[in-house]
Amino acid sequence: MRILANDGIDPIGKKILEDAGFVVDTVHIPQDELVHKLNAYDAVTVRSATKLRKELLDVCPNIKVIGRGGVGMDNIDVDYARSKGITVVNTPAASSHSVAELVFAHLLNGVRFLFDSNRKMPVEGATNFGGLKKAYAAGTELKGKTLGVVGFGRIGRATAQIALGMGMDVVYYDLFDGPTSLVLSLSGGIKVDIPVRQVELNELFGISDFISLHVPFLDKAVIGKEEFALLKDGVGLVNASRGGVIDELELVAALNSGKVAFAGLDVFENEPAPREALLTHPKISLTPHIGAATNEAQERIGEELAQLLIESLKK
Repeated sequence: MRILANDGIDPIGKKILEDAGFVVDTVHIPQDELVHKLNAYDAVTVRSATKLRKELLDVCPNIKVIGRGGVGMDNIDVDYARSKGITVVNTPAASSHSVAELVFAHLLNGVRFLFDSNRKMPVEGATNFGGLKKAYAAGTELKGKTLGVVGFGRIGRATAQIALGMGMDVVYYDLFDGPTSLVLSLSGGIKVDIPVRQVELNELFGISDFISLHVPFLDKAVIGKEEFALLKDGVGLVNASRGGVIDELELVAALNSGKVAFAGLDVFENEPAPREALLTHPKISLTPHIGAATNEAQERIGEELAQLLIESLKK
């Protein structure tokens, strides 16, 4: 059997599959060529780049399994694929901690103005050191502040655990009833149970000093014009979930007015060509959709994905 890892797979995952007797092709096939080439494979793995829509699946009857490395599957017509008897699997737990750490990279970036400082120091550091020092002097500590987590799945909970470890209070919103506490695993095997509080979304907007979003994009932004009005003045926002979860034009307006102190964005509505207004804004910390892009996460994703493919293809 042949497997196309069209968006790549960690060498560990590739070796596991090859040791199990599969042929693994990691040469990327452009989206517009998949209609002619995908049917030569029995299974395909993707990340967020490759799209597997109804029209493509209809002309590829040989595909038995689709594997998504990571969490979100909005680039796959999952229900339609399953209706055709195609098994669809993903690896939702493997990248949780990596994404959560990136959220805090953006938060720490924001409260200490590192993203703007790193832009200006190479240009003005030698001539305007005192001016820059004054400009970035009003930093904020995360300890003692409230983090609001929107979406309390694996990534949301991993983000909350880091927040609790840093001395923050955590409130969260989720469609389903969630836990009243989270267990932190500390150095030396120490485990500590710390309370968290589930609240309604509007309450979260009103009491959070910082907000991190961990939900899929459905039909509208979670934070749009009406929701921005509910936020605390000077809030910091981080979106490492999906582009469109925050209305980007309203975000720029809120940053310009001072309603939002800063934003950290790892995802964008127009990937892979984000709006220029976001890329050049002095109050936005930017990364190019790299939440799961750590060596450790990729190893876990590759290993888990390989095992899921083996189980599915050898049934």
